[in-house]
Amino acid sequence: MDKLAPLPVGVAASVPAGGEKGATYAALDLGTNNCRLLVARGGRIPGNTGFTVIDAFSRIVRLGEGLAASGALCEGAMTRTIDALKICAEKVAAHRVCAARYIATEACRRAVNCGDFAARVRQETGIALEIISTEEEARLVVAGCAPLLDRRLPYALVFDIGGGSTELAWLKFGEGGGDPEILDSESFPFGVVTLSDRYGGCEVSEATYAAMVEEVRAAAAAVEQRHGICRHIAEGGVQMLGSSGTVTTLAAVHLRLPRYSRRRVDGVRLSFEELRRASRFLARQSHAARTRHPCIGPERADLVLAGCAILEAICLLWPVGRLRVADRGIREGILLGLMHGRDGA
Repeated sequence: MDKLAPLPVGVAASVPAGGEKGATYAALDLGTNNCRLLVARGGRIPGNTGFTVIDAFSRIVRLGEGLAASGALCEGAMTRTIDALKICAEKVAAHRVCAARYIATEACRRAVNCGDFAARVRQETGIALEIISTEEEARLVVAGCAPLLDRRLPYALVFDIGGGSTELAWLKFGEGGGDPEILDSESFPFGVVTLSDRYGGCEVSEATYAAMVEEVRAAAAAVEQRHGICRHIAEGGVQMLGSSGTVTTLAAVHLRLPRYSRRRVDGVRLSFEELRRASRFLARQSHAARTRHPCIGPERADLVLAGCAILEAICLLWPVGRLRVADRGIREGILLGLMHGRDGA
């Protein structure tokens, strides 16, 4: 195919900030496990800062395959990812996108050959990847998920369990509501891919699962020591929100969905006990059974238990008791930033 040339990050092509009706935007999130694109149309509606999704793409590419052992992106993973990015570039061109942002996260941050990979992506697809910091990743997750937060509560814990890392943000709302302030954010160097690579993901014993939980709990304890979050939890002032394939999968399992439905999952509230039962249900299943599950499938069957272990560690450390599930995050945060002139060059 001819090389496409998506617009540089943040270029608005004479479209005013604020989500002008008819203007089209694109957000691409290239993670350690997934390549995901949203194309949306903004609309300037009084009291509404949202958008309408007009196209989407998601593919598991496992860009971080073998990264923990080698420190580099392998040829097979790069080829799979570039094939997916070519589809994304075609969609961006077809919709005549006026502003776009294409970000890459943990796998590209860690890989010694990331520069060569990014150059190859630009040459073969026209996409100029922006490798963002962990702080920017946490900010985008919070921006994308903020509409699901209850502004009547003073504090919030928001986390995103990714493929190569887990982002955690500790937020505070002012007395007048408004946008939350990020008091602290932390990026932990483990996600569903990295933990599964080290501990195994096909058949996970109780001892192995417990070891994953303890590793995550020990790492996250530093955040508790800095902020005394449990004290605010005891006072009833903390809410928790999770944005990741792990929490959306567990919500779908709990709801016994015959197939995954974003409409049914996004925004649902689950108790920690309901999450625990769903996790234990998956842990008791064989790898083959998880592969056959309509909300998991063969591409994620060996990753989901690592995600459950990360989630369990977070819930043990901070016993809020309930979690709100978000099937949204970085891409939505990017789109809102582009539409309101907060992101881009």
